[in-house]
Amino acid sequence: MQHITSLDEGLDIFKALSSEVRIQIIKILIKHPDINLNELAAKLNITNGAITNHIKKLETAGIITTVSDKGGHGNDKLYTVTMDKLLVDISEIKIPDNVYNTSIKVGHFSDYEVYPTCGIATAKALIGEVDDSRYFSHTERYDADILWFTKGFIEYNLPNFIPNNQKITQLLISAELSSEAPGVNNVWPSDINFYLNDVFLGSWTSPGDFGDVPGIFTPDWWFPNWNQYGLLKMIVINEEGTHIDGLKISDVNINQFDLDSKSKLKFRIAVDERSKNVGGVTIFGSTFGNYNQDINVSIHYMPKEEG
Repeated sequence: MQHITSLDEGLDIFKALSSEVRIQIIKILIKHPDINLNELAAKLNITNGAITNHIKKLETAGIITTVSDKGGHGNDKLYTVTMDKLLVDISEIKIPDNVYNTSIKVGHFSDYEVYPTCGIATAKALIGEVDDSRYFSHTERYDADILWFTKGFIEYNLPNFIPNNQKITQLLISAELSSEAPGVNNVWPSDINFYLNDVFLGSWTSPGDFGDVPGIFTPDWWFPNWNQYGLLKMIVINEEGTHIDGLKISDVNINQFDLDSKSKLKFRIAVDERSKNVGGVTIFGSTFGNYNQDINVSIHYMPKEEG
């Protein structure tokens, strides 16, 4: 998901989406992710030169990206759509000064209970053996940049270093996520649930475990028939409720937790056995997937009211 905080910031994206041809290119790439430039031009009945110009504008805007051709197309380039959602603030919002920003590596979880298929890896190698949950306790897990499991949970203690005598007014967490299928399967729905301090916040249904093209940052040694990339999800808990990518998913609001500078923040990502779609979860760090980030956290705060 791309979050644009002002109209000026989104100018390149708006220009790229202003063409019917470029809209058609995006639709075709979503439906046919292994298509090459010649095939794309033929479907649109335009020249290679004309379509190259459209491709450049979409790439400049960050809507699509070039990927390595591993499907037997020779030297032809392949393209993938990397922007799955667009959130635009029409009225420019001033970012307040009273925000504590931090990030957590995927392997820095404080508690877990996971079931196969499962695994964990650093940017350089697997940690132990796949489908053996014991390796989630291995000391090398602190360097992990990807993990996956079919059901269970991973829990993180979010760093809370806001100034003393302040209360938390909003919590924002973003992470790249997908389902977890045996191998990969782009159509593999999974209900991924989120909890804060053991309170259920809501859920998001991941559409699949994506492996049609390599992740932009996924290392070369990674197995081609394994999880390649996910979707960037932004979870916001504020006074109005809990939201994912700007859409409200529950009435659970930040005031219910009465959080301040001394509060512990336990954030859990879970696939519950009783969910409708038990399709697992994969969490991507900065060296895997399509987004060069770990689990990002922003804590908004303000002075406590006296008395």
